[in-house]
Amino acid sequence: MTHVNILLCDTFPGRLPVFIPNYESLFFDLFAAIGERPSYTIYQTWQGELPSVINPDELYLVPGSLDSAFDDKPWIVALLKWIETAYCRGAKLMGVCFGHQAIARALGGEVMRYEGGFGAGVRASHVIDERMKHYFADGVMRLLYSHHDQVIALPQDAVLCATSVFCENESYRIGTQVITFQGHPEFTVAYSRHLLTNCCDDEDFSVRISALKSLEKMKPQGPAAARYALDILFHTDTL
Repeated sequence: MTHVNILLCDTFPGRLPVFIPNYESLFFDLFAAIGERPSYTIYQTWQGELPSVINPDELYLVPGSLDSAFDDKPWIVALLKWIETAYCRGAKLMGVCFGHQAIARALGGEVMRYEGGFGAGVRASHVIDERMKHYFADGVMRLLYSHHDQVIALPQDAVLCATSVFCENESYRIGTQVITFQGHPEFTVAYSRHLLTNCCDDEDFSVRISALKSLEKMKPQGPAAARYALDILFHTDTL
């Protein structure tokens, strides 16, 4: 992987702590942590900016957003059309949270608001995909979360990679071209703690307390998830 295109779907104004300069920097740090130092192009997709050229040797990353992937805002509709086109042209796609949901919807899946409430903190998912098991020795993937929406039906050709009681479709892939996560491999514990203590006053108090406790009980494995994703998309010979 030599170049990453980040289709920025939100800048999270007022939600980033002083120690995080911008949302995309979390991905810079994540990839650097696993020894990847690609060049980057940032697209302000939430303002309608999308890549006009598709290069199958590059990564197209659709990250998080406070908006819902099932909304029909003009920029979201444009993104969904772009994803469908990019997929047909062989683009390597990675989705995180909102991106996980947007890619699913664009390729024929279904997304909705989850009646079970807010998913936050560290959550453990049971790994199903045999390839993914090589990256999580105990068969469990632990990631940081912050979401209300979920993918309730996968695209037709998708393979479920990980699942949990709270979220059935935690991660899926389509061959070696698409890989997505409901969780946030790019999040840090410090950032999650900041969100839970400063930006979630409208959420159920018991949920917030439980999420904060999870930060102490489990170590998130974002780098392992990122390594798996890049190996699926670019290094299939190593699997």
